[in-house]
Amino acid sequence: MIPELPEALKVALRVIDVLEGLGIRYHLGGSYASSLHGFPRQTQDIDLVADLEETVVSDFASQLLPEFYVDESTIRRALRDKGSFNLLHLKSGIKVDIFMLGDDAFDRQEFERHQLELIQIDPERRVFVKSPEDIVLRKLHWFRLGGEVSDRQWTDILGVIRIQGDRLDAEYLEHWASQLRLTDLLERAIRSGS
Repeated sequence: MIPELPEALKVALRVIDVLEGLGIRYHLGGSYASSLHGFPRQTQDIDLVADLEETVVSDFASQLLPEFYVDESTIRRALRDKGSFNLLHLKSGIKVDIFMLGDDAFDRQEFERHQLELIQIDPERRVFVKSPEDIVLRKLHWFRLGGEVSDRQWTDILGVIRIQGDRLDAEYLEHWASQLRLTDLLERAIRSGS
């Protein structure tokens, strides 16, 4: 749980309200998810993964206007390419990146494992958040793609490993690290995080 919601997360909740209202499955990922499962850190980056369908794009966009800059053609392109698009909150300048749910086995497994997490007590608010194991795996993937030089990604990974400890599903981590060719990085992170 986050003691006081930062402005960026409040903006994300507005988008989540629209997703939930339209029955679109989603989860919070990226730095906010790793902060919930690991060491908190300040970030303006909001990443959501959504199982968006073509039939709701117009409703989705219209419900976010005029509060956000929304480009329907960019959303449709992201849907077609299984890519991402961003929404710009006009008042604050905060950007929300929305990644389309991918088709591969890990994308689907990761999406099925997300968890409803309490992020605010008064009023009570729960949102779907990527699981700790999937945060570790996804951040290891991005760390590798970035040339294994991002201190921020590595610190997030170690934070989740240290805070979650024995609660992490080691078998799941090992299986998917092998499938994603991340075993060496996972082993290094576990050694460093223990």
